[in-house]
Amino acid sequence: MTELPLIGEAVAVAAHPQLAGAKIGVVTFPGTLDDRDAARAVRLAGATPVALWHADTTLGDVDAVIIPGGFSYGDYLRAGAISRFAPLMAKVIDAANSEAKLPVLGICNGFQILTESHLLPGSMIKNDHLKFLCRDQVLRVENNTTDWTGDYAVGQEITVPLKNQDGQYIADEKTLDALEAEGRVVFRYVGWNPNGSRRDIAGISNAAGNVVGLMPHPEHAVEAGFGPQAGSGTEGLGFFTSVLNKIVGDNK
Repeated sequence: MTELPLIGEAVAVAAHPQLAGAKIGVVTFPGTLDDRDAARAVRLAGATPVALWHADTTLGDVDAVIIPGGFSYGDYLRAGAISRFAPLMAKVIDAANSEAKLPVLGICNGFQILTESHLLPGSMIKNDHLKFLCRDQVLRVENNTTDWTGDYAVGQEITVPLKNQDGQYIADEKTLDALEAEGRVVFRYVGWNPNGSRRDIAGISNAAGNVVGLMPHPEHAVEAGFGPQAGSGTEGLGFFTSVLNKIVGDNK
């Protein structure tokens, strides 16, 4: 299939020839909506997206995995509760927890799947206003030492789209205190907490920093003219360049 020409000023930003050989797996479940957007973000960052199906029994030779947004299995039972038991998720869990520490990014429904899989602590419930919400959202970067945030600065504010109805992050106080103490709160909402998430948390990581989950959608803010009107409209691209630079650093 011929790739459509890039529109706007966002182009592949590969600063190292090795980036072109990096392979990022993008998982699709029944009900996934944003897999193609995630794949395009990977291309714009300079790597090769690899389609992964939820029923696959191997990750192949991918260097990282993205679990994109949507409504996997219609969000029946709880958002992400069924997807957690997909054959491919067993491989993702093993690889993320292995000595190699495969980088894994969960976006929106992907974040929900990561909590259901216990790769990340806490849980996601209905927004406190009980409505689906779609808007551009300002986030503050709290941690730039994860595999997915190295190209940002601590304290930097970025604007990316947000769209969810089960976006309220909750955890007990002990867990929240641990996340704060260990620097594992990666993003916070700025200006307004859109879903009632505890302590304005928009995204967190595991202890090793290779697994990150967040509710907003950086893959929708990677191309000038098609992302948020605030700022460059491409402020989500750093997620994807960050992991590529991490992969290159590990392979030197």
